Amino acid sequence: MTALFWGALGAIAYTYFGYPLILLVCSWFRKRTVRKDHRYTPPVTLIITVHNEAARIEKKILNTLDLDYPSELFEIIFSSDASIDGTDEAVLLHAGPKLRLVRSPRRGGKEYAQKCALEQAAGEIIVFSDVATMLERQAIRRIVSSFADPSVGCVSSEDRFIDEKGNVSGEGAYVRYEMWLRSLESKVHSLVGLSGSFFAARRNLCQDWPTDIPSDFNTLLNAVRNGYRGITDPESIGMYQNIRDEGKEFQRKVRTITRGISALLSDISLMNPLRYGIFSWQLISHKLLRWLVPLFMAIAFIANMVLGFSKRVYLMVFICHVLFYVMPSLSYTMGLRSSLIKIPYFFVLVNRAIAVAWLNYIKGQRYVIWTPTER
Repeated sequence: MTALFWGALGAIAYTYFGYPLILLVCSWFRKRTVRKDHRYTPPVTLIITVHNEAARIEKKILNTLDLDYPSELFEIIFSSDASIDGTDEAVLLHAGPKLRLVRSPRRGGKEYAQKCALEQAAGEIIVFSDVATMLERQAIRRIVSSFADPSVGCVSSEDRFIDEKGNVSGEGAYVRYEMWLRSLESKVHSLVGLSGSFFAARRNLCQDWPTDIPSDFNTLLNAVRNGYRGITDPESIGMYQNIRDEGKEFQRKVRTITRGISALLSDISLMNPLRYGIFSWQLISHKLLRWLVPLFMAIAFIANMVLGFSKRVYLMVFICHVLFYVMPSLSYTMGLRSSLIKIPYFFVLVNRAIAVAWLNYIKGQRYVIWTPTER
């Protein structure tokens, strides 16, 4: 029980602290720079998937039409997942040589709508975005410039929250942590995940397009399979409002993680270090172990409870253990939302979402049909 307790705690500590620390040390000795060229302007297709977005589609259309990229090399496709609320009609009002609508013949989910658009896309670089994400005017030029480096297969934006007035607001500790981790992964070797709200990939990596696993994660994995790497670009910013309804945010996390688990387990050979080297270590550390943290938490809790019956020191630890899980939720519910409360609260919340996602995956739930979350 002692070994189980400390082993489980060690696994959690490695996942959240040890892995980033090793990456940080590695980045001092191994830096894979990106040979960006802002003069590089290949043909680009921007694909924006929509489903029943009539209430906010106009803002996204105007934001997209304002993007600065050579018009003869840039096409915009709004891909409708069989919308029925007037979304398609709103897009058609702005249709022209630069912007067009592709409508799915049936409702098949986000990836299916993307696949329908890809079949008609002409660009060498495919950029993906969604209605909720606002882009800066130079966003396409910036994200495309990294493809001047032949080792880069896909590029992720960095996330920024905006308030209801469109101003950039403060970022949560979790977002800052993830962006920092992505930066380290890019410096050492490759990302292991892209921001689904705004990312880009070479066209040849979008040929095999499964419709039952998340396109952002699959695109990254497909890039590695084909000898490329994925990077994050701090100049490419995707701005979106945070989800105010915590219940909806929790369900979004469950859907995202369930689909991520499905993508990860669809090709476990990517976790073979003899074949994929450093990337396999990154994938195991950032994704697999992160998604196994609820199991480690359960093992540590049970082992601690058993040890508490025999040794007083473990009894004291167990009391602290229980308080760690209970007090943040109670305090947060009561409106006490300091940083000391938020971090353990969201740690427990995220891992509860992961646990639910595993149950969904085991039961066969894959969340193929997609409903955009109201923000």
